[in-house]
Amino acid sequence: MRSEPMPPICLYLHTHQPRRLKKFSVFDIGAHNDYFDHDANRLILDKVAKKSYLPANRMFLDLMRESRGRFKISLSVTGVLLEQLEAEFPEVLQSFKDLVDTGCCEMISETYYHSLASVYSRSEFEFQVLKQQKTIKKIFGIEPKFFRNTELVYNNNIADIVSEMGFLGMLAEGWDDILGWRSPNFLYKAKGSPLRLLVRNYKLSDDVGFRFSNREWKEWPLTAQKYAEWINLLNIDSKAQTLNLFMDYETFGEHQWEETGIFEFFKDFCRRALDHPRNKFTTPSRLADEMEPAGELDFWRLVSWADMERDLSAWTGNKMQQAALEKIYALEGKIVEIGDEELTDIWRKLQTSDHFYYMCTKWFSDGDVHKYFNPYESPYESFIAFMNIYNDLKIKVDNLLKEKAKVAS
Repeated sequence: MRSEPMPPICLYLHTHQPRRLKKFSVFDIGAHNDYFDHDANRLILDKVAKKSYLPANRMFLDLMRESRGRFKISLSVTGVLLEQLEAEFPEVLQSFKDLVDTGCCEMISETYYHSLASVYSRSEFEFQVLKQQKTIKKIFGIEPKFFRNTELVYNNNIADIVSEMGFLGMLAEGWDDILGWRSPNFLYKAKGSPLRLLVRNYKLSDDVGFRFSNREWKEWPLTAQKYAEWINLLNIDSKAQTLNLFMDYETFGEHQWEETGIFEFFKDFCRRALDHPRNKFTTPSRLADEMEPAGELDFWRLVSWADMERDLSAWTGNKMQQAALEKIYALEGKIVEIGDEELTDIWRKLQTSDHFYYMCTKWFSDGDVHKYFNPYESPYESFIAFMNIYNDLKIKVDNLLKEKAKVAS
């Protein structure tokens, strides 16, 4: 390694598993009350916990202890996943709590239901964010200061809402057509807002998150020494303030299996980085407290971290997705009027963005990503099952409203 120090490394990991739906047929409409495939959800979460969450959490905890707190991470865990962990996998939830209890792990907030409510309903978005805040407070005993929207969906309008809700800062994708000549390796502020903004270095993040085990990649195999040298160059070339590595938690053990060497690579890299006394891992709130923004970023359009386009087309790119999203959010007024807690929770779980992702028909460079953990044979099968569930739910909603009107009269 070179003798020059690295920029502070801000490692953020996103953790989520949806409540997958049953393959609901037209003949099930009016005949069943449960829309969720509990057996499949339990089996998948058990697999991911054993392959990823538990071994990754052990690795992070070991790094925190052996570095005496110099290794730090930030993470978010969706409310729908926390529910499942609390009910069925308490030992996994405890392993996340152990990380937070060290003081070396910052919790980042997001939407409880991993939804696209920020695009479709401000009131629903604000409810889900507040519900997530309360859940994090209850489970982990802290109130997150930074926010990460579902799939890093972000624009100036969303930044204004998040700022008004009292957050210190937000995470976003460091996409080229937004940054222009600017580097992702600095702290910024949102346009016209005091909200601090950290944007993902997508190249160095995806080198680990997506390309690590790809033998066709010209840089394969990626070694800890090579990766550290790339990061050192950031300081030499641009005097970077930070290196923002944002990726899925499942990178460790699930997207990149243990057999690929991902755990050994990461431990070796962290140890090499921390060999230099001036190198450090940091968290979003620490960066925001310690640094002044290098400038203001204008996210004039919606940007996400998904696919080659970095837009919302992974969830809204075809007529099926658009129809399904419009239908489910159109129920909001009726759901609110009924005020039934259980029914409302079901409606919100149907907003989870994964359901619409499974309907995606983009099958080129990102095709395998859309197949991952997809319980359906095709996007069309996903759409049909979702719409059958929607129609069943709508019948229930309309019947409840009729009963309510009769009582009122």
